[in-house]
Parts: sequence; structure tokens; C-alpha cells
Amino acid sequence: MTITHRGAAAPTSGSQDQVELNEVELVTALRELHEQRERWANVGPRERADILARIVNDTFAVAEEWNAAACEAKGYRPDSAEGGEELFSGVGTFVRMAQALRTSLIDIAEKGRPQYPGPVRHKPNNRLAIQVMPATGFDKLLYAGITGEVWMNEGVTEAEVRAHQASAYREPLAHCGVSLVLGAGNVASLGPRDVLSKLFVEGKVVLLKANPVNDYLSNFWKRAMAALIEPGYLRIVSGGAQVGAFLTQHPLVEDIHVTGSDKTHDAIVFGTGDEGARRKAANEPLITKPISGELGNVSPVVIVPGQWSAKDIAYQAAHVATMLTNNAGFNCLTPRVIVTHAGWAQRDEFLDALESVLASLPTRRAYYPGARSRFDSFISAHHDAHQIGDASGDKLPWTIVRDVDANETTDICLNVEAFCSLTSETALQADSVVSFIERAVNFCNETVWGTLSMTLIVHPDTLRDAEAGAAVEQAISDLRYGSIGLNLWHAMSFAFSTTAWGAYPGHVVTDIQSGSGFVGNAFMFESPLKSVVRGPFRSNPTPAWFSTTVNARMMRKLLAFEVSPSWRKVPGLLSASLRG
Repeated sequence: MTITHRGAAAPTSGSQDQVELNEVELVTALRELHEQRERWANVGPRERADILARIVNDTFAVAEEWNAAACEAKGYRPDSAEGGEELFSGVGTFVRMAQALRTSLIDIAEKGRPQYPGPVRHKPNNRLAIQVMPATGFDKLLYAGITGEVWMNEGVTEAEVRAHQASAYREPLAHCGVSLVLGAGNVASLGPRDVLSKLFVEGKVVLLKANPVNDYLSNFWKRAMAALIEPGYLRIVSGGAQVGAFLTQHPLVEDIHVTGSDKTHDAIVFGTGDEGARRKAANEPLITKPISGELGNVSPVVIVPGQWSAKDIAYQAAHVATMLTNNAGFNCLTPRVIVTHAGWAQRDEFLDALESVLASLPTRRAYYPGARSRFDSFISAHHDAHQIGDASGDKLPWTIVRDVDANETTDICLNVEAFCSLTSETALQADSVVSFIERAVNFCNETVWGTLSMTLIVHPDTLRDAEAGAAVEQAISDLRYGSIGLNLWHAMSFAFSTTAWGAYPGHVVTDIQSGSGFVGNAFMFESPLKSVVRGPFRSNPTPAWFSTTVNARMMRKLLAFEVSPSWRKVPGLLSASLRG
């Protein structure tokens, strides 16, 4: 099957796309922000840290209402496992980012720059990897065995890294301006997190346009971020494509950040229809102001062959199932292609175990607009796809397209982000573990669409082998992805916030793929290359965020802990994770 339109899911408007264009209201909001941009630039890091402290408390105060609204929209009960997942991904990751930025701001006030924990290691291709996770003693306990690194470009020294950290705080007036954030419609925390990146890392004031899909959250965001709205540093508006087009083209908007699809980016930059296509082909953009964005990915999960025990198979099947089922599969970081070794003796055993885990998990409402048609386009190309679970009403089944031909480079599974409850699997031929790793790197870099995120799963015995272990480390260096997980879902790079989240740098405007720029990045590195998160091959107990173990009680305790960390809360937190 030939694919003529590679990339992420095309934007589909939600039911609230008919919000009328009120130019007076929008221009008033932009003018108010423009008038406050220099005042924000002159707000010192200590005062900004205090603002974040209030945001954390105000968010906690509205968290249950925020989560209840999101659960209603997605078809979850707030006290269910899915409701607990939504609470932490939708509210908790925003709180964690605010806390991480607050710590960095206190460092800037006291020591001139954010103090990353380190160590700093030298990696292949003359690159530095700065460890940023665990960032605290609490991280060491609650995320035992997990690390996060931010990698720098080839040849960058640690002295240069430190010299360019937090540049918006060295010359605040030079960085001030009005940013437009076009919010995401899937994960509740994305738009607010992008707001924090723009305000506290880049030094801009912000107009956030909520996505029509989750505009119902706007009032909760306004209450959570009142400390920014009251003095005029943030405005939140509603509307669909017409409102977005007006704002992106307005001269008071100096730069834009969008979370969505590459199609959205191209519509903004070049316009739509035949004329937009002509402009893109000729590289004649309608908008030349800076645009950053996180625009999706066909995220690979590479399974390096090894001798796995039954417990290994069960654990990693639950791990990969979690990656697919989280948020019903409506994530840019959901795995879309599982890459296996054709000669791995346990390949079918693993895939069967994965399907067994999926069969044990309830299917979910396909709440994101256009999901059914996207799902059908994949099924029409692969009639033999394995569909698992209840598909009645507004639900879609968990689905795996097995044995995609890796040589069919135009296959939809390798070129288009499904953005629903579907993933695929393909097998590569290789005569050794090392050659498989090398081929997988080339396959991911050259064939699979996008550069946002991917995961490698490697047995510890394989990592301990000198030749194979070196090949894995070289692969991490060579893979052109903005976030890479080793035995840990790459989504944790987003969740931690101390790591940076965004596409691998280097895309040109006419081939933007997964986007440009990084968010998160709480240590405020100037130009990171990628983030790498690493975890144990098997954790004991199973992580609380696995779909097979997640529970609302645990996630409420974890949110309360992130709001106000205390050693006194740790026993209760650990107990909740064990009790389920």
C-alpha cells in the first residue's frame, strides 16, 4: 500500500470548534500581554519561584474538579485505574514540572544558574551526557534504579553548557516577547506545561489557545494559573481553526509553539489546500516568525533478542501494553511499531503475552475526533490485524498488526501515526545481536517516520556482554530521536520534566516531521540534543504507572506528595503502591 501523506494524524476539530471569532477580545488580550512583557522580564527568579509555589497550591486545590471533568470526557470513573492514570498524567506532571522549575529558579537566585545533580559523562561521538534524574533524594527512593540524562551536541564542553544555562535570566529584556501556545487536545497537562516553558524558561508572556477537544478544562487552568493571569502575564482563550489562524498571523504574536500534527504546522506556515501545497514545495511560507512544536511520531519500541525468563516476558508484555493503553492510545509517544529480531526464538511468545495482557485490560472510549476513521484506514490496509477486547459503542479494540514487512517502506504502519488504540510489529533479519542492533538503528532512523521518541528493551545479560553492551550505547548515540528510553518507556522523559522533551533537532520548515525545540528542560539547557532515560529491566514492585497496577488511591497520594514532598509521606505512598 502506497502512502502519499506521511506523518501524524491530520487535525480534526472537536465539537467546540464553532467558537466565534471575536477579534476585539483577542486583540485586547494580545495588547494586555504586550504591555506586560517587559514587566515580566523584570520579575526576578525569587519572585517567580513564589509564583510557581502558588500555582502548585492552586492546582492542587482544583485537581479533583479538573480530573473529574477530564474523566467524564474520556469515559472514566475518577476512582478507577484509568481515573488515577488521568489524574497524574493530566495534573501530576504539570505539578512536577512547576516544582522542578521552582527549584531551578531558587538556584538562579542563589547561585546564578540551575544546579544539575550530575554526574557528567562522556558518550560516543564526543558528546556529554548530563544526568538530571534523580534530582532529589525523594527521586532516588520513589524512582529507584531510574536515571535521566540530557545529551549535548558533539564537541560541547561542560563549561559551555554552564555558561549558556538559563540565558533568559542573563539578559531578560532581550528575551521578552509575546508567545502564542496552541494547546494539545489529548493530555490535559500539555498546554499548561507549554505555558510554563515559555514563561519560566524562555522569558515570554503567553496567550494560550485551548484545543477545542479539551477546551472544557480552560476554567480549571485559569484557576490553577491565576497567579500568572492576575498580573497580566497569561491569557487563555478558546476557539478553533479560525481563531488560531487570526492569532498566528497577528503582528503582536512574536513566536508560536504548537502541540499537534505536522499537518497543523504546515497549515500555519504555508496555508491549506493546493495553494498551501504549492507554497510548501516552493518554500514560500506565509509566516516567518519562529515556530516550535511537538508534532507526533511513529514511535518505535526495539526488542533486542536475548534469553528471557517467563517473568521477563510477563513484565515486558505489561510494560509495552501500558505504552499502548495509556490515554486510550491517544498520545504522540504511544508505540506504533514494535521492532523484533526475525530469528528471536521467543518472538511469538512475547507477542502472545502482550496480547494476553491487552485482553485483561478494558477497552476505552475513542474520545479523540477522527479516531474511528484513522483506525479503519489501518484495518483496510491490514485485514489480518489482531483486534482484542470490546469494540462496542464508542470504544475501539486494542489492536496489533503483526508481521509488517520491514521491506515495504511505504506501509502505513511505518509512515503514519495511528493516534488511536493500535500498534504494529515488524521483524528484521540479522545474523547476530550486534548486527540486529545496528540494523534496527538504521531502520528507525531511515524508514520509520518521525524523530520524537523511542524505546530500547534489552536484557541485562545482553547489556553485560562487552560487544553487545557497546553496541547498545552506540545505538543510543546514533538514534535520531529527541527522547530515548532504555528499558523504560520513553514517556518518562516527558513526565520527569528535568529531562528535555521534543523532536531531534535539525528539521527544516518544509519537512518538519516531529517538530523543533524542547519543552520541560527544567535545568534550562540552551540547545540540548536529546534526552535518555534508563530503568531496570524488571522493577520490583511493578511500577505504579503500569496499566496492570495503576490505582487511583496511589495516584492521589503521589500527587499530594509532589505538591508537598515529605519523608513522612513516603511510607503511605509505598504502602499504596503495594496494596493497589
